[in-house]
Amino acid sequence: MAKAIGRAGPQGPLQAGPGADGGGQNARAALLMTLGMAGFAFEDTLLKLLSRAMPTGQVLMIVGLAGMVVFGSWVALRGGGLRPRDLLHRGVLARNLCEAICAICFVTALATGDLSIASAILQALPLLMTLGAALFLSEPVGWRRWLSILAGFAGVLLIVRPGTDAYQPASLLALIAVLALAARDLITRRLPPGIGSGMLTASAFGAMAFAGAVLALLGGQRMMMPDARQAAMLLACVGFGLGGYLAMVIATRIGEIGAIAPFRYSRLIFAILLAMAVFGERPDGWTLAGAGIIAAAGGYAMWREARLRGRPRTASPGGPIPPG
Repeated sequence: MAKAIGRAGPQGPLQAGPGADGGGQNARAALLMTLGMAGFAFEDTLLKLLSRAMPTGQVLMIVGLAGMVVFGSWVALRGGGLRPRDLLHRGVLARNLCEAICAICFVTALATGDLSIASAILQALPLLMTLGAALFLSEPVGWRRWLSILAGFAGVLLIVRPGTDAYQPASLLALIAVLALAARDLITRRLPPGIGSGMLTASAFGAMAFAGAVLALLGGQRMMMPDARQAAMLLACVGFGLGGYLAMVIATRIGEIGAIAPFRYSRLIFAILLAMAVFGERPDGWTLAGAGIIAAAGGYAMWREARLRGRPRTASPGGPIPPG
């Protein structure tokens, strides 16, 4: 789902540089990134199908608990320990609040609106990250990336089209979800390096489960026993989500960010194809144009940032990246 774009970053100990064979490693990383994005698109499709048959809060609770158990076990088996005290760090608490808001808004947007529109709006995340880093983290952003941000927001307006017959209220929920994701990732940049990505991911799934419980309680949703088909879909949903996350992490570790960044937008292609095949959606020309603008602008922003981070600096190590 939405938070699967970067559940833990990947940051901290999960991140590493590209391998020694350069192009070969980047090709494998691009393939893994594409497979990861396909996994996320299938996960979103299953979430939409499940939300039609089961209470949304229950779906969030089950998927969140399953992810928390899997990643919590992984962290424990790595030998680093779960360190529950890390969960009380105010940054982690704020991050998990963003996760909870994102989970409720995005899954509700999937349940009540078009998969293709929600997925397209989600692709604005890198642009919001660049904007947030400039406004709140004092990172320099040059005119090229400012133009990409403006272009991306124009693409969002082409998709949402407020005040027209094409407007879907679910689009507003998708926008809130992506804002919550951007806030989550900005908070993650400020967390102490000792708080590992595995722990953050496990706690994020826990926040998702908590959000589901709150949604079910406030909405008066009654829990139901999943039948065999629904249980299989829930299992597949968790599998696609975790598999997509693992592929994304490996891709980020072995490939250069600038080389694999454009392949993040393959998720949008898979989502549109699945929306058409499974739900009979037919995105109009404005929606497709807006999605294309967002993908191009976001891909450029990520490529530009990766290029600037790799540029030799005359300042001291650890100084700010040059604007661009």
